[in-house]
Amino acid sequence: MPRAARITGESRYQHIIIRGNGKQILFEDDMDYKYFLSLMLRYKNDTGIKICAYCLMENHVHLLLCDEKTMVSKYMQKIEISYAEYYNKKYERTGHLFQDRFKSEIVYDERYLMTVFRYILRNPEKAGICKAESYRWSSFSDYFLDTSYIYTDFVNELFENREDLRDYLMTDTADDCMEYDDKKDDEWAKEKIRKLLGLENGTLLQTYDRTKRNEAIKIMKNAGISIRQIERLTGITKGVIQKIK
Repeated sequence: MPRAARITGESRYQHIIIRGNGKQILFEDDMDYKYFLSLMLRYKNDTGIKICAYCLMENHVHLLLCDEKTMVSKYMQKIEISYAEYYNKKYERTGHLFQDRFKSEIVYDERYLMTVFRYILRNPEKAGICKAESYRWSSFSDYFLDTSYIYTDFVNELFENREDLRDYLMTDTADDCMEYDDKKDDEWAKEKIRKLLGLENGTLLQTYDRTKRNEAIKIMKNAGISIRQIERLTGITKGVIQKIK
């Protein structure tokens, strides 16, 4: 079972969320996820930030950070600038990638620390993607391995052993934390296509001439529909979609 509360004084734990501008997809392939993680690790060394938990979703990121030197703004700024430069260059786009400034909330007590911790790691299940322990782009498995980049001292304080930790993380819950309305499944994309293009079926784009088709794809991409979704819903190849700026 979790231990009794022990946090004293001003908490330096923060729950951070960043999301794509207008629900813009942030990660199109595995290399994008890996590059973002590499930035998280690089800049934690520069700023002294401790990464307690993370979950990278298609269009947003959850982080639980320990900020003992009040460097979280600098840390997030470095990540956002570097990743936006990488993403815009790779996908030949311009403009803001992230929506406004990152959202943050102070975690003042241990009960809420546990809630945020579980909430972040169970985000893939909440989104209907997969079981939390099977999701590749979160820190779920790191607490059961010997990793040097995840700060686990707080976990050792909260739980007697790793079995208790796993039981806690796997417990179904109605945890409620700071969040965006971020559901962007294929049904959402289909509705967007209907509203923006007046099409009941995205495959009708294949009957358009190239200029009209490309303009329609631009509209879809600007609305935050991912390249993979456009490919699935229209039947147009990924290579063609990627070349349309």
